[in-house]
Amino acid sequence: MKIFKLCVVVAVALVFATAGTVFISCGKPDTAEIEKLKKEVTDLEEQLAEKEKKVAVSGGTLEAVKAKGIIQAGVNGDMLGFGKADDKGVWRGLDVDTARAIAAAVFGDANKVKYTPLTAKTRFTALQSGEIDVLTRNCTQTLGRDTALGLDFVQVNYYDGQGFLVPRKLGVKSARELDGATVCVLPGTTTELNVADYFRANGMKMKPVVIENTAELAKAFFAGRCDCLTSDASQLAGTRAVAPNPKAYIILPEIISKEPLAPAVRHGDNQWKDIVNYSVLAMINAEEMGITSKNVDKMLKSKDPKIKRFLGVSPGNGKALGLDEKYAYNIIKQVGNYGEVFERNVGVNTPLGIKRGLNALWTNGGLMYSPPFK
Repeated sequence: MKIFKLCVVVAVALVFATAGTVFISCGKPDTAEIEKLKKEVTDLEEQLAEKEKKVAVSGGTLEAVKAKGIIQAGVNGDMLGFGKADDKGVWRGLDVDTARAIAAAVFGDANKVKYTPLTAKTRFTALQSGEIDVLTRNCTQTLGRDTALGLDFVQVNYYDGQGFLVPRKLGVKSARELDGATVCVLPGTTTELNVADYFRANGMKMKPVVIENTAELAKAFFAGRCDCLTSDASQLAGTRAVAPNPKAYIILPEIISKEPLAPAVRHGDNQWKDIVNYSVLAMINAEEMGITSKNVDKMLKSKDPKIKRFLGVSPGNGKALGLDEKYAYNIIKQVGNYGEVFERNVGVNTPLGIKRGLNALWTNGGLMYSPPFK
């Protein structure tokens, strides 16, 4: 019996060690060989355990979020209109509202969010490590980030482009007049590469002033440490809005890049990606359908089958995502449709004063478009 068990142990160990090729010897056992095989099995078990840990980080986010009772969202922290706490400590902004929409979808309560302010350098690491569940921090989707960082981007929540902010007294009317300028720029961003490419392509020289923190970079610009500040146009509008004298600064007309800003999740958790994606899309779809936070209760009585499916009166969509059938209703009721979110945070009647532009619905000449909810 002992010899039989030993043969089994040796056989199993060799299956692992030789990728499925089985060699069985039931002669006198070689103690050294057995110990070697045991070590190989132990090493394989440890490798499998490590892989399971990685799967836990990249999968099962919904269950982990429900267990915590909150969604941990990575945000900017210093960007007016997108992610910044007000004087009373209440988080506000388009990216903040995106996180609130996800919480409304998952919990039926838009306030079940913990916000983690992140810099451009720390934002992706925080998501990769599992410190946060979703990144809603004005991040540009790029091929490199999609493929190399272990992330998945979802529906764009703001189409942007990089520009330049300069003091009006500088007398500059075009970015082509910035040859030899000192340029304030955030490190670890697409912005840093874009501005270098732009100056090189136009035969101009620049001296970068690199500061990691968004607020400190703005302070350096306002203090005159650089001739211009370059970033996404939306961020420049927010920076100008908090300037000592906003009218003393202008945003130059050139847009030098495409910056599709989108929430991101960890790669490999398809259910969580779907939930985040369709939370953003729900706000866009609601605007397309004319459903707002003010009329959503009335819309529950609509006879339109598309509206009934969307709001969960006719079941199916919620179950498909692993959510309550009224998840979209909860988003619109508590957060609003995309148009409401845009106008409340960055629109023409806010300090940023941004027009819809590319962020208008496709029916109004913009890029915002939702697939059918069915």
